[in-house]
Amino acid sequence: MAGRAAVLAVDGGNSKTDAALIDSDGSLLAFARGPGSCHQVIGIDATMRILRDLVDKVVGEAGIDSQMPIADHGGFYLAGADLPAEIDLLRDRIEAEGWSSTVAVDNDTFALLRVGTESRDAVAVVCGAGINCVGVSATGGVARFRSLGRLSGDWGGGAQLGGDALWLAVRAEDGRGEPTALQEAVRQHFGLFTVEAISAEMHMGRMRTERLHELVPILLVVASDGDRAAQSVVLRLAEEVVTFATVALARLGLLDSPADVVLGGGVLAARNAFLLDAVESQMRERAPRATVRVVDDPPIMGAALLGLDSWRTPVTVREQLREQLRSRVGAEQNRRQM
Repeated sequence: MAGRAAVLAVDGGNSKTDAALIDSDGSLLAFARGPGSCHQVIGIDATMRILRDLVDKVVGEAGIDSQMPIADHGGFYLAGADLPAEIDLLRDRIEAEGWSSTVAVDNDTFALLRVGTESRDAVAVVCGAGINCVGVSATGGVARFRSLGRLSGDWGGGAQLGGDALWLAVRAEDGRGEPTALQEAVRQHFGLFTVEAISAEMHMGRMRTERLHELVPILLVVASDGDRAAQSVVLRLAEEVVTFATVALARLGLLDSPADVVLGGGVLAARNAFLLDAVESQMRERAPRATVRVVDDPPIMGAALLGLDSWRTPVTVREQLREQLRSRVGAEQNRRQM
């Protein structure tokens, strides 16, 4: 068996969790994917079971000695690591496993930020199941938000957007709202005769409310086709994304400086032209020296790069790791679609 790895990298989201083992030369030793691991949704014990399972899988694939520690450094970037108390809880439980000699635990948005830019002056906005923003500066500054939904003043994310799409469709159907193409699009998507029937199915528990996420692509398409009601929601999201980014830049003293604004998560990575045009237009007005970058690469890549940063690996090595992870993640996605 081989000796221990340099980095154990984990990106844990609401819908999936990725783990990777990386050698000191930057080569990918193993990769595994599991279900969502957000402790706020499934509980800390279930989160740890998922992480243990993934660690077992990557150790088995890499053929390294399973005697602890299996890596010099472990970087765990997890959805739900929002409050300091939550980060401490997750770190304590992870350190107790003994997987690595050193451990870093933080929010998964930092992994998105790292995968999207090499700049030390940057912010990232993620919009997937939820919405969040973090930022860093070359002087050591860090900007972050609580990301607790409405409890912390947030608006946006898949559940919010899908819920608003259904809300507009219901009101168009019963006459309380303006006409919108969302009415027919939502009805057709779920295959029921009326939008009211969809609401009833969700209310009675015969249809999972999680399926509201399915309406986000529909909302974006209808908005792109010129529907005024749908556009009002998408434009509000653009405003929220820009507000997150510019507030973070201001906190870091970068509002009038060159900086990268990294956009990621399922909603933003879909690259809907109507949404992104609105974001870029507002960014030019409010932070004209910022560069907007949309990220397609998986956040596990950022978790891995953060781990390698302490090894001062050259750019060529980092690019090689990016290609290896793209290949493995792509193969995993294709396997699950079969």
